[in-house]
Amino acid sequence: MFEFTCQARCGQARAGTFHTPHGIVETPRFMPVGTLANVKTVTPAQLADTGAQMILANTYHLHLQPGEEIVAAAGGLHAFMGWAGPILTDSGGFQVFSLSQMREISDEGVCFRSPRDGQKINLTPERAIAIQGQLGADVIMAFDECPPYPASREQVSRATKRTLQWLDRCIQAQTRPDQALFGIVQGGVYPDLRQACAEAMVPLDLPGYAIGGVSVGEPPELIPEIVRITAPILPETKPRYLMGVGTFPEMLEAIAAGIDLFDCVIPTRLGRHGCAMVQGERWNLKNARFKTDPAPLDATCSCYTCRTFSRAYLSHLVRSQELLAYTLLSIHNITELVGFSQRARAAILNQTFAEFKADCLAHWPPRKSDLSITAESITV
Repeated sequence: MFEFTCQARCGQARAGTFHTPHGIVETPRFMPVGTLANVKTVTPAQLADTGAQMILANTYHLHLQPGEEIVAAAGGLHAFMGWAGPILTDSGGFQVFSLSQMREISDEGVCFRSPRDGQKINLTPERAIAIQGQLGADVIMAFDECPPYPASREQVSRATKRTLQWLDRCIQAQTRPDQALFGIVQGGVYPDLRQACAEAMVPLDLPGYAIGGVSVGEPPELIPEIVRITAPILPETKPRYLMGVGTFPEMLEAIAAGIDLFDCVIPTRLGRHGCAMVQGERWNLKNARFKTDPAPLDATCSCYTCRTFSRAYLSHLVRSQELLAYTLLSIHNITELVGFSQRARAAILNQTFAEFKADCLAHWPPRKSDLSITAESITV
């Protein structure tokens, strides 16, 4: 039911296919985020036109509203939101642990107050799996403890051990064979903790593995090295998922290290702020230079927005705060990120990924110099 096949390699980068009950995902692939069973401002039909194959929804948010029972009564997430393709649900761990002033953590799980009505909620590994079972996603994520940045080595070590203990309980709690349970490698910015966590998970022979605990406040320059440390340890025969990452440079470096799947809220969030992603740059459509520009947003982009509307029109919509602006920009931004992952895949299949990477880096804005991860470099 779940099978990952590597079709080609170019260095550590790889192109593959991930078979799920609701379709095939061609990797590497960017996955749009639909937190509350919708990708914000975009319909499922529009989403399919962007080239998206697999999308995300969030266990924590859907538990609070509308509740997993309502989703299950509708036939599961696919029927509830009208999306026929594969869906992945996050366990809600990241969202729970972001409620630092509203929750208590123990080995049993997490107790927190609902930010909606103040109701006391206990979320355990077993409960997270049960909720995801009712939601009915193709891929479900293990409940983990996501330490913030900065955090001391002792704090991160404790969270990593608890993540492994909770993963064992998630495995025992899972009952649906049509759902693939992915484990989440934690360890913060400490290389030995990342390595130990990954090595402990590999013998469990899970359907897939994720790298979590990035994009939680650490300098962006640290993310590629976290990935380079962790990815080679994970099984070559299983999909590898880098959670919460969706900028062009981060995706490029991660693909080069052997990562297959990505997700991020960036494309729709930027769209709602009147910004477009264009070949590695971010454009604010409120800028005066777009006010009278008759050109399409990106002449090389085949999305509905770029085929149909001018920069001047999009600028007008943004300046007027018209809701259509957010839809059109989100359509383009999602297409841009999905298309980037598709081009990377094509380069791997053609054995030209090194040239593809070099060309991208030559045309993108300068980045900060890379930082090395060492315990001495971390301040807490």
